Amino acid sequence: MEGSLAGKLLIASPAIEDARFSRAVILVCTHNNDHAMGIVLNKASEDENLPDLLDQLGVDGHDAPEDAHILIGGPVSRERGFVLHSEDYDSEGATLNVCEGVCLTATRDVLHAMTSDSPPERFVLALGYSGWGAGQLEQELMENVWLVGEPDVALVYDPSLDTKWSRALARIGVSPDRLQISGGTA
Repeated sequence: MEGSLAGKLLIASPAIEDARFSRAVILVCTHNNDHAMGIVLNKASEDENLPDLLDQLGVDGHDAPEDAHILIGGPVSRERGFVLHSEDYDSEGATLNVCEGVCLTATRDVLHAMTSDSPPERFVLALGYSGWGAGQLEQELMENVWLVGEPDVALVYDPSLDTKWSRALARIGVSPDRLQISGGTA
């Protein structure tokens, strides 16, 4: 493998055939020779609000913002929560620094921190994650399923989910109307 994509954005091309990833923007959290893992940043759960979800998990959620999005981080382990948050919170041994301004913690203590008197300055909760086995992501990249972009902290935490895909494309100089869905013939 040439280099890790950890901390990079994966931006779905229009050619993606899996509806779960149509127009998806994914922050790659880990990437090595054996696997890759990321969180979809622009697909919200319609079923849950943050206070109710926290209460279901045994965390007092009455101080949590009701309008906070709960992301569908991907199709894998949808029953597990993953919190992307600012660097001002750290759970020793459990927090992964993803890129500047963004960490990932998947333990209960971050849920308690979110509703404490000193929560992380910025955070978003995702249910599930996107995962790839050895070589799978690299193959998808060769097939032009994904475009790769630099991380953007503002994009990670921005609640405007509907425009994240087009804004991520614009950051890498690509206009959505210029993308082809299928290849040409010679």
